[in-house]
Amino acid sequence: MTKRLALTITAALLLAPARSQAAGQPITIVAAENFYGDIAKQIGGPDVTVDSILSNPDQDPHLFEVSPSVGRNVSAARIVISNGIDYDPWMEKLLLAARSADRKTIVVADLIGKKTGDNPHIWYDPATMLALAQALSTALIADDPNHAAGYRQRLEHFAASMQPIQAKIAEFRQRLAGTPVTATEPVFGYMFGALGMQVRNMPFQMAVMNNTEPGASDVAAFENDLKTHQVRLLVYNSQATDPIATRMERLAKASHVPVVGATETEPPGKTYQAWMLSELDAVDRALPK
Repeated sequence: MTKRLALTITAALLLAPARSQAAGQPITIVAAENFYGDIAKQIGGPDVTVDSILSNPDQDPHLFEVSPSVGRNVSAARIVISNGIDYDPWMEKLLLAARSADRKTIVVADLIGKKTGDNPHIWYDPATMLALAQALSTALIADDPNHAAGYRQRLEHFAASMQPIQAKIAEFRQRLAGTPVTATEPVFGYMFGALGMQVRNMPFQMAVMNNTEPGASDVAAFENDLKTHQVRLLVYNSQATDPIATRMERLAKASHVPVVGATETEPPGKTYQAWMLSELDAVDRALPK
């Protein structure tokens, strides 16, 4: 942790009020990322209030710095949801610095058995969100049994609303399995896997994700894949800018390789379900029958 970040977290916690959950009041939930906050709203309904920390579509999540308001909100939360596996390490530091015996913390990566070193963009796997919805419903029922029926009903509705995504994935997989594709970083990786696509240039992608310079041989291999059409699609992170990634995006367009953008945060005005369906539709348009 940088000195600047450590000082910011300390200041945030010093300014944080004492936590209390008044009887009959909505349960306060803080989600590190807005797609998890969206699920919390869908499961909690009117019985919760949700604050999502990373929600700006123009913000690079990797450059996020904690503010005093974030510290106050996390300290006051009854339930906190984070991604884990080093995607939002600032949240873990905030929680460790402001321990609470009666606060429930849900680390989504732990729900699906992901470990540090795995691709952290786990929300692009719909199964991740189903696991979160189940865990959150269980936590809410335990904390607020008077509204248990509502939490269970909304969980059932959420599971049903995910079926069109799963059906579209199954449909596209029949056509797209084995299709060679590439990406500037592994944001879309779990969806590629669900579709059965063959992902190339992983060393390049991991380097960009980790803010390191890709090796010369990895850059050359990426360029060759685009120029010789060894891949049929490029997915780029439309939310985080990187000179070498931008260069590959431009080369793909010049080489007439279809390009699709993927964001790290949920777009404004969309639910998680609508977001995933729109991403799948973009792939479908780029790779028509």
